[in-house]
Amino acid sequence: MMDSLTIPRNLLYYFQHLLVLCFVLMLPDIVNTSKFDHNHLLIYNHCENQTSVDHHPDSVSLILSQLFQELQEKSSTSKFFQTNAGDDKIAVSGLFQCRGDLSNDDCYSCVNKLPEVSSRLCGASLPARVQLAGCRMNYQAEGVHTTRRLQLLHKTCSLEQGLYGFQEKRDAAFVAVQECILSSPNQYCDQICESVHVMAQCDGNLGECDCGKCVTTAINIVQEECGYSLAGEVYLEGCSLSYGYQEHGIVGYDGGRFGGSSTKIVAIVIGGIAAVVLGAGLCYICRGGRHKDEF
Repeated sequence: MMDSLTIPRNLLYYFQHLLVLCFVLMLPDIVNTSKFDHNHLLIYNHCENQTSVDHHPDSVSLILSQLFQELQEKSSTSKFFQTNAGDDKIAVSGLFQCRGDLSNDDCYSCVNKLPEVSSRLCGASLPARVQLAGCRMNYQAEGVHTTRRLQLLHKTCSLEQGLYGFQEKRDAAFVAVQECILSSPNQYCDQICESVHVMAQCDGNLGECDCGKCVTTAINIVQEECGYSLAGEVYLEGCSLSYGYQEHGIVGYDGGRFGGSSTKIVAIVIGGIAAVVLGAGLCYICRGGRHKDEF
């Protein structure tokens, strides 16, 4: 007669391996989804209300809807686009820009998230600016808002501090990114120098000299404000700069102090689930063996 434990053990054996196989096959999609979601994380938003009382919110909302639609359409083929929309009473100019390393599909996906976030946070306010990890959008009534390219909009410095010598390594990486940004055709630069990862990007409509000046200003702010912080980021009106010790990644990518942690968390969770399943299987087999010995 077949042992009564043979079938359950075999089923459990195949079930365990099937679960592990499923986890392995799903891992790339889960990690890609995690990275995909990083681009949609809100970094900051600025909403003001400088529009005239003569402009009804419904009218402004309609114009913004038209503006958003055109920006969304262009984001499938471009990483930067500027346009305007309006009626005989008010004209609104706006633009979007995606991070330089994003694919066209990721750029399109990120920009399509912006109108939803902007409408929820800013409503019909003008001017407004929404910065996600992977893209941004800003718009204003023409003739109302004056752009100051070197104005600081947002700053983050990590709590974790580097050891002696870290500032020298970071400053060397800053020099490398300053040289890179001046020769970059799309005014985006991603450099790793002495274990320090630095990224810089200028507005798509910023000239080469103004871009270099903006990045230099961003570097000066980081050096003064972040001190020995292992990671930091600054957003000016005309450019942005992020840096991080290579083991920690770039600030802002996952909403935490350092980039890459969400991917690690996903891997830890999946590994934990697999360990629980295998452990439960071993316990089941051991218990089954003890029950068999009793008969």
